[in-house]
Amino acid sequence: MTHHSTDTPQFFLTAPSPCPYLPGQMERKVFTHLVGGRASTLNEVLTQGGFRRSQNIAYRPACETCKACISVRVPVERFRMTKSFRRVIDGNRDVIGTRVEAAPTSEQYSLFRGYLDARHAEGGMADMSVLDYAMMVEDTHVETMLVEYRFRGPDTAFTGQGEGPLIGTALTDVLSDGLSMVYSFYEPDMPDRSLGTMMILDHIARARRMGLPYVYLGYWVKGSRKMGYKARFRPQEHLTGQGWEPAADVE
Repeated sequence: MTHHSTDTPQFFLTAPSPCPYLPGQMERKVFTHLVGGRASTLNEVLTQGGFRRSQNIAYRPACETCKACISVRVPVERFRMTKSFRRVIDGNRDVIGTRVEAAPTSEQYSLFRGYLDARHAEGGMADMSVLDYAMMVEDTHVETMLVEYRFRGPDTAFTGQGEGPLIGTALTDVLSDGLSMVYSFYEPDMPDRSLGTMMILDHIARARRMGLPYVYLGYWVKGSRKMGYKARFRPQEHLTGQGWEPAADVE
């Protein structure tokens, strides 16, 4: 059995593989294991240093010929609410997000499966089974949560919870300086609602209520349609060789 130190993390480098974002590019990742009592502290330090979490692994790009992946976070107090964002909020006033325990359910997996089939049928997660999904949610030593989105019902004003079918879910790590959106998925048959945008806006508002200064959005990749939406949330900070810096407007 392989043992991983919980005091001094070991870092490993993956073999080159085709980049999922930019055609013709090869990607490599550096990664380490998030295990033991110091996992949450390590996850915080690494997230602030541009890493992302997947289950009990923290990773970041380490590509030899490309630096297109840029770590992005939104400073919630300076976030600018545009007319487009207001339309998304107004169009989803009948939806409410509820924080729940990070525990997988069959309803979540059904939504997850439908989302992958509609949006990412050729992606690396396309073959994920219900067990794979359960591990994505549960296999972690850090503080994380799920936010479930449902329509408001007659009792929502009293319970603070939505009713009816699940239409969106976000798996989110809770850090001392912000919320890190690990993975989110939603009902693909409601394109007019812009549910992906709505969930990010909800997390920005949620972080503000929690007194947390940032929402971490992962990587923005210039030239990738998959990641282009992240450029809309402004102002934003990008991680550079000199640390986190205000980003120029990006498209």
